[in-house]
Formats: sequence, C-alpha cells, structure tokens
Amino acid sequence: MKHTRTTLLAWPSRRLPAAVPHRRRPSLHSAPRTIRTTRRFNSSLTVESNSGARNVEHTIFSTPSSNTSNHQPSPTRIRTTTPMREYRKLVETGVLRGDEHQTRIVQKLEDLHDRLMDYNPPAIPVTTQSSSLLSRLFGREQQLPSSPPENAPKGLYLYGDVGTGKTMLMDLFYKTLPPSITRKRRVHFHAFMIDVHKRVHAAKAAMGDGGDPILPVARDLANEAYILCFDEFQVTDIADAMILRRLLESLINFGVVSVVTSNRHPDDLYKNGIQRSSFVPAIELLNSRLDVTNLDSGTDYRRIPRALSNVYFHPLTPENNCEINKIWSSLTSADPSDPPIRNRVLHTWGRKIIIPESTSRIAKFRFDELCGQPLSAADYIEVTRQFDTIFLLNVPKMGMHDKDKARRFITFIDACYESKTKLFVTSEVPLFKVFSDEDTAGAKPPSDQMRVVMDDLGLSDEIVGRSSIFTGEEEVFAFARAVSRLIQMGSKEWAETAGRH
Repeated sequence: MKHTRTTLLAWPSRRLPAAVPHRRRPSLHSAPRTIRTTRRFNSSLTVESNSGARNVEHTIFSTPSSNTSNHQPSPTRIRTTTPMREYRKLVETGVLRGDEHQTRIVQKLEDLHDRLMDYNPPAIPVTTQSSSLLSRLFGREQQLPSSPPENAPKGLYLYGDVGTGKTMLMDLFYKTLPPSITRKRRVHFHAFMIDVHKRVHAAKAAMGDGGDPILPVARDLANEAYILCFDEFQVTDIADAMILRRLLESLINFGVVSVVTSNRHPDDLYKNGIQRSSFVPAIELLNSRLDVTNLDSGTDYRRIPRALSNVYFHPLTPENNCEINKIWSSLTSADPSDPPIRNRVLHTWGRKIIIPESTSRIAKFRFDELCGQPLSAADYIEVTRQFDTIFLLNVPKMGMHDKDKARRFITFIDACYESKTKLFVTSEVPLFKVFSDEDTAGAKPPSDQMRVVMDDLGLSDEIVGRSSIFTGEEEVFAFARAVSRLIQMGSKEWAETAGRH
C-alpha cells in the first residue's frame, strides 16, 4: 500500500456464547480443530474470531503505509464494554458472587485491556525459506529482536485452585477485546502444544538438518495473534518444557502479550521434571514479563448449578437403558437425511477411530470403546470437534486397577468441556463417584490437599466418595476439575447452550 487513507468502520452486534469461540463445522476428514492446517506450515492456523462481543464499536484509524501485512494499526476507539463493566453485570444479575479480592483481579484485567487499546505491536519480518538462505549467503539476514518491545504491556498470569474462576476471568477479558483487534487467540494450553508440535515437525521437514524450527514457528504464531490467552497452562512433559523455553522468549520478543491461567505458580511448573534446570529460564521469563497473581481468597466464586438436566442415568438398569435409547432415537431422527450409520471412520493423526454408531453430528460409544482403547488427548479433541453431542454408555466404577481408563475418561471430559459438547451418560454409580474406591484395597482417604479442593468447589463426601483412586498432586487437580466440570455439564444451563459447534 503506497498511500494513507482514513476509514470509518462500524461492527454489527454479535451474540455468541461467552468463552466459546465460534467454529464453522469442517468435514469429517479435516485436521484437528486447533490445527486447521494447510500445506504450508507457516499458515497452518486460522486465528479465532472475536467471540461474544455484543456491542457495536466505532473506530476511526489511519492505515499506515507499510509493506508488512501483519502491522496492526493503533486505532482511537469509543469503547462500549470492558472487563469491569461485564463483571459488574454478572454480579448484579446474580451469576457471580463478587468480593473485593476478585474485583481487584478484574481491575488488573481492565488495566491491561486499556493498555492494549493503545498498543501498536511491531511489524514482524516474514522470511521464506529461500529468502532466508540467500540472506545468510550474502550477509544480509534481517536482525530479529533480542528483547521485548519497549511499548509492550506486561501480560497476566492467573493461578489458583480449581473453582477460583480462572477461566471465567480470562474469557471475560478475551470477549471484551474490541472486534478491531483481530490478531488474537484463546486456546486451551494442551491443544496449543499439540498445534506447536505439529508446526515444529513441519518446520523441521521444510528446513532440513541443522535448521532451527522454533523461530519460524514463533514468528508464524506472532503473525497470527499478538494477544494470546492460554487456559490451564501446565508443563509435565520434557518435550514441551524444552520447546517452551525458547518459544516463550521468541513470542515475547516479537511483542506478543499473554494472559495465562494455571493451577500453579510459575516457580512450581515442571517441578521435579527431567532436566528442569533447562526450563528455569522460561520460569524466570514468566515471572518477569507477566504479572503473576494468586486467585485464591478462601471464597468459592463458582455457583455450582444444583438443578441437573436429564443427561446422566444410573445405575445400569433396563429402565435407564430404555430411557437413554429414547433420547438417542429422538435426536437422531430429527433429520431424515442424516440417519445413524455404523462404524463410521474418523481419521486423526494418521490413525483411524471407529465410531460405532453416529450421524454427522451425534455419536454413541460404550465406555470400553472410548476409554478402554489407547487413545490420546488429540484423539478425544478430534472426536469432540466432529460431534457436538455424544452418548457414552456403561461407565463403570473404577478402582485402583483402572487408573489408565480413569485418566482417559478425565481427558475425554476435558475435551467435551472445552468444545461445549453435550454429553449423555449411563453409569454404574452416580457419575461423580466413578473415581471413588471405598471397597478396593489400596485406596486412601482424601488428602488434606484434596479436602481443600473439595471445600473450594462445595463438594461433599456424598458427591465424590470417601476415598479416591487418585493420590498424586497432578491427579488430584485433574480429578477435582473433572468432577467440577461434570457437575456443570449436567446443569440445565449447559443443556441449553451446549451442542452448538
């Protein structure tokens, strides 16, 4: 573009479910939802559009002359919504229980929101493989930033136990970003790392031996979004730890601003992990470039929905089987052009997943078919991306010898929750007690840490059982989160809004 022009833009009102980015349904054989690949690794991600912005916002800005397509102008905006305004609405309508501690957290989000309104991220050099090679040969390689831009705002790192409202606050921030900020992304951290590993693999293949794949991956991510919101940030794998050390540094130096939620303080990430000393620089970076904020205040901010919809059935009786079969028949007969078929094949990561019975939008599995097989998180993400309603039958009570199945079930629940999938279940015992193991030798009463988590969530022994098959620190967090999410996914509110991919 060789000249400057002044443009008046008005965005229409949109109403999408808060905290769930709008997604267009791809075909059955498409890539996982977090990856959306094309043939070129450096354009393998479609940046998610603004989700949930309800107000019209008028923006006047001048488009600067530039030959770099990723340059984001700094517009003068008339704002109609902010994190604090939306938070106060939620408190006033009784959706949330506000207090001074949480209000201070929201004020931090408000301050970051204000700084981002005037933040003009630096242009990021776009270098192809061939031009990069020629630049190195002739000594004209473009200098990449070695430190963050001076005008880049500090990000936020929100940590606390399950039920402290981390995800809600992050989504509140994300949805109030104006539509004019298009380079933004909200993603569950596990899904993000699946995407990163795929990009790194593609970059290695494109660069050949001796190339550094992290820098081009970071450059592409920064080109696509200069505001990144990570939910459930955790590091338990050495491969993730080694990639994150350099990836985070590169993203920050490219001017990317992050809002992160986690169960842990940065100092406790990857604790006792292999070669943890190599990950320490990443911890120092998080502590220095993000405002680390503890959400724990002793108050349960999440109002657990008490009224459950008719989606969970126990015990495994002929009457309950008949009831859930009626629901299946009712939903699958709604569209005569899309009848259920058997053994549909879903392709994911070079493997085949057999869907025992499904329409194009609704799937049915037995527990052993979904959690008794060696499926990964990526597999469950792909299943929940494809089907917005899932029936899971014959969930057993799991003991100490079933921990692998239990972990897969938890991973599946997380995938359903993140994708807003509607879930119907038949189980041997109440669904919240499938992880309890009162009668199995080796089970232990809830630890002090588990008791704290249960208190935060308002969960009693009657709900989760008097003992659990999970004892490790990471397992406790995953177990508590799964119980919390199952309760929320069984609520009438969830039934009314879920299942709309």
